[in-house]
Amino acid sequence: MGNSVLKQLIENGPVMRTVSLPRGRHSLHTMPTSTGYEIRTDPSYDWDGRKRGQTPFTVLQHTIAGAGNLRYESRNYRVREGETLLVLVPHNHRYWLEQNGRWEFFWISMNGEEALRIHKAILSITGPILTLKPETIEHLADCSLRLISGGADAPGSASAIAYEAAMALYDDVFGAHPVFSQEYRTMQHVIDHIMANLEHPLPVEKLADVSGLSRAHFSRVFAASEGMPPAEFVLRKRLQRATKLLTKAADLSVKEVAIMSGFEDPNYFAKVFRRYFGASPTEFRTTGMYSSVATNARNGSASSAAQPE
Repeated sequence: MGNSVLKQLIENGPVMRTVSLPRGRHSLHTMPTSTGYEIRTDPSYDWDGRKRGQTPFTVLQHTIAGAGNLRYESRNYRVREGETLLVLVPHNHRYWLEQNGRWEFFWISMNGEEALRIHKAILSITGPILTLKPETIEHLADCSLRLISGGADAPGSASAIAYEAAMALYDDVFGAHPVFSQEYRTMQHVIDHIMANLEHPLPVEKLADVSGLSRAHFSRVFAASEGMPPAEFVLRKRLQRATKLLTKAADLSVKEVAIMSGFEDPNYFAKVFRRYFGASPTEFRTTGMYSSVATNARNGSASSAAQPE
């Protein structure tokens, strides 16, 4: 290991750093929530991805020595030395240490739309167990060490380090899969088109044309990249725009908000809005529900409202 950053992290001894934004701060697209280095030797180390709350985040955990266990959906894995675990929360998985086991690892947990998007795309290609290049492990260890050593004291610098870690992982995985990398970039082009045209019709056929792929292949790649079908993604983005307009543009009528958010029929807009938020657009505007609703929108609670275009 020589004078590697990983060695420096280990020499600091077991440590954990929790990162939290002060209340009232804007949400950041990539933000670390915790990081650290641990040696676990007892079976009390046991995490169930269905019992860690409903706020989405990711866990990237590299095994330095020993081994742990992962049950991911319906498959069992042994997470061995040199392997890296990647999971999303909430999700149907569990990772734990058995009786008389030993698991030495460092980890970085993060949240934010971009972190979730990147990690979902990686999981769709690799599954939850990754074998990363030594230089990637060093880079991730460096990010963890910087967060532990003061890099998490300011939200912007903490976010930059988390994004750097996400990009190091992205380069390792997609650099070895140029076809997947190209498809991932294509999906970003489609997302940019969606965000620039939310007030216009965005049927799946049109989005497939923008991507240059067949409708069936586009839908598969988009769902793998974003974790949801294209029509559902469009609906969520439209509802997010609507909540912002309702709270920040008081001079706009509900009908104008509906049209500017891509809903041609104000009655349909009101129906979907109530199904998603539990209140009509007018009630939402007058009762000041924005903060809790915006959180739901970021966390992806609109699936029940999604309708094909």
